[in-house]
Amino acid sequence: MELKNLKDDAGNNASPILPEDVKNFLIDIDGTITDDIPNEEPERMATCLPYPDALEICNKWYDEGHVITFFTSRTEAHREVTTAWLEKHGFKYQHLLMGKPRGGNYHWIDNHMVRATRYKGKFTDLVEKNVNIEVFKS
Repeated sequence: MELKNLKDDAGNNASPILPEDVKNFLIDIDGTITDDIPNEEPERMATCLPYPDALEICNKWYDEGHVITFFTSRTEAHREVTTAWLEKHGFKYQHLLMGKPRGGNYHWIDNHMVRATRYKGKFTDLVEKNVNIEVFKS
């Protein structure tokens, strides 16, 4: 994937970005693309089934050229079972990040544009909607 080079206000190189028409999807695993399985019950990680709409939409986004990164609170000890599960069920993706902080209530702070979509039981195409957000004071 070709990244676009950026410069900061002083003309220094800054972190590059994807083309405007490519999304960088970060998708949780447990409770989002399959049942919510805690790290304390790893035996269930290999036998759970994917949510069919999640498999369809994630692979559609991948086929459209978007970047799919699965991230999870599962530990590095769970990487092998997680990778095998994703491959067994046919999920297409570029990256898998382990060790996401547990506990929810995430507040992401970043120097790049961040859009968040809370999963509420159904994967579909995304639509635009105006909502209130928290921002830093000027």
